[in-house]
Amino acid sequence: MNKTRRTFPDSLKREAVEQVLAGTPLRHVAQAFEITESLLGKWKRQFQEAGTDAFPGRGRQSGEAAELKRLRDELARVTMERDVLKKALAIFSQPTK
Repeated sequence: MNKTRRTFPDSLKREAVEQVLAGTPLRHVAQAFEITESLLGKWKRQFQEAGTDAFPGRGRQSGEAAELKRLRDELARVTMERDVLKKALAIFSQPTK
């Protein structure tokens, strides 16, 4: 029998973590949201480490990962342009007969 994995929206995660940070015991919050204490603890750690970028979600990236991807894409584009210019220079610098 296959067990489906539950998914939780970012808003629920943030609300649960905010309650824990406000002083409500972790156990009570976990019971109220019907999740395990370990999962809520994981969310709390993620939120404390990453702040607003804590729960990027499906396909979305954190700020640093998005910046890294953008820079890699730009590097690939600039490298391709450089290679094209090198080839053009080689073609145009050949002596004509």
